[in-house]
Amino acid sequence: MKQFGRWLLPGLLWLAFSVFAADGGSAQPVLPRQVAVASANAQATDAGLEVLAAGGNAFDAAIAVSATLGLVEPESSGLGGGAFMLLHLARDERDVFIDAREKAPAAATRDMYLDAQGNPNRDLAVNGPLAAGIPGLPAGLVHLATNYGRLPLSQSLAPAIRLARDGWVFSSKNASMLGFRKDVLARSPAAAKLFLPGGEVPKPGTRMRNADYARTLQLLAQHGAEGFYRGAFARKLADGVRKAGGIWTADDLADYRVVEREPIRISHRGYRLITVPPPSSGGVALAEMLNILSGYDYPAMSRTDRVHLIAEAMRRAYRDRSIYLGDPDFFKVPLDLLTSADYAAGLRAGISPTHATPSILLPGVGEGSERVETTHFSIVDTEGNLVAITQTVNLPYGNAFAVAGTGFLLNNEMDDFSVKPGVPNAFGLVGDDANAIAAGKRPLSSMTPTFLIGHNKVTAIGTPGGSRIITMVLLGLLELMDGGSAQQATDLPRYHHQYLPDTISAEAGALGSEEVQGLQAKGHNVSVETRTWGNMQIVVWDQGSGDVEAGSDGRWKGVGKGATRDVPADAAIFR
Repeated sequence: MKQFGRWLLPGLLWLAFSVFAADGGSAQPVLPRQVAVASANAQATDAGLEVLAAGGNAFDAAIAVSATLGLVEPESSGLGGGAFMLLHLARDERDVFIDAREKAPAAATRDMYLDAQGNPNRDLAVNGPLAAGIPGLPAGLVHLATNYGRLPLSQSLAPAIRLARDGWVFSSKNASMLGFRKDVLARSPAAAKLFLPGGEVPKPGTRMRNADYARTLQLLAQHGAEGFYRGAFARKLADGVRKAGGIWTADDLADYRVVEREPIRISHRGYRLITVPPPSSGGVALAEMLNILSGYDYPAMSRTDRVHLIAEAMRRAYRDRSIYLGDPDFFKVPLDLLTSADYAAGLRAGISPTHATPSILLPGVGEGSERVETTHFSIVDTEGNLVAITQTVNLPYGNAFAVAGTGFLLNNEMDDFSVKPGVPNAFGLVGDDANAIAAGKRPLSSMTPTFLIGHNKVTAIGTPGGSRIITMVLLGLLELMDGGSAQQATDLPRYHHQYLPDTISAEAGALGSEEVQGLQAKGHNVSVETRTWGNMQIVVWDQGSGDVEAGSDGRWKGVGKGATRDVPADAAIFR
């Protein structure tokens, strides 16, 4: 019977993969010969590989990577934040989007960050407890384990618990981002105790311990979401936030739920894309940009003309982001219209091949800087399950506030709402009433985890980077469609346009001097910057050979890690 079962499941998986690969893929896909994990921190990648080797699937590994990133990359994500989780379930041939985004507390109001004169108070919106939405990541991890993993949650969380107790290695990225937020972190005694020993930023290589984080993960492992969102721990969180000037209640925590939503599906150049719906703006913007570009033979164009058209597509997508996108549970997003080919054709008609369109001529809302925060990881297992998860606390080190005894920082995602129409947030993004603050509402996000399927390959891709996330994913996808490897796509120099400010910004090396001059001659403002953006993580499965590859962004050298590994034949329960 065991031998029959061993033969039967691969046969069923083969049938499922044949459907998954139907759009431009192989008719007889070869299952991945290895697992692949790419994340922004080597300690998190190793945690995922450990769980895969112990018999876990990609979803169990995702829990391990996520919980470990929350420990070793506290500037980017954690239990005090939220996540968008895009999954492909090989056995069911199904794509799932899990919305574990933060929610506004019940006492939140439209004008809560405006002073008596109606001007935004930036400090209240980004620093301290009033800036925090109700976290979604803990509920997301429990949901992932309960519905899609096959190991006990305690086993998937074990690597992060062990690291928190025994010590994790503080990186150059940790130190760089902490320097930016040191003064604000010092305002919170609990946050300073966690990350500023002796009042100073730890040196890279320092071994850090966080027993409170380990205890919080154990609470999740033993009691699930109830352990975090109800009872004594929830009261501790709510009381700590309110004592420091926030507005959380125990009921806010008890009322939190993750939501499964239908992903957005796009076709372009013989590929299928599975990506995220609102409250992410990423999937809609990707659909708009790719649909606009579908009307051009842009791969054959000169580099200057190609960048011009891509920038014009970016401009229009970000303009629509500012007006039409918000939490679909509170605002009717015109999703079918915005993602339609006909709508893109209308936008395309307004693009001149020789002249830039000044953003002021596109009616919209009323203009910022950006730092690296948020984090992304991608996973494929030997059964063909895929994971692309982007998680965040918003700005580096979130709102820089912690409740004593919890072991993690809270987010400042309330700044991702439109505080006031036309007023930019910390990333220079403007918004309107669709993304206005309301009790229980989820703020709009740029996080864009995506699957790319076709031409015998399946890819999971995503990146952090604030307002630039969507355009980074777009350029990474185009590089992969042009035949680039996972590593080439992660290392590709990037450029970006977000409607306002009306500028093409570019990393060093993204645009040559002749290309800059050519774009300026078309009327574009071009700013070549010295710093880099993002931290892209990609895994690719070649369905023709069964080979896998992992690409981890090289911009933070020696911190992230993309790895492939053989898994023992008896490690996976269902193989």
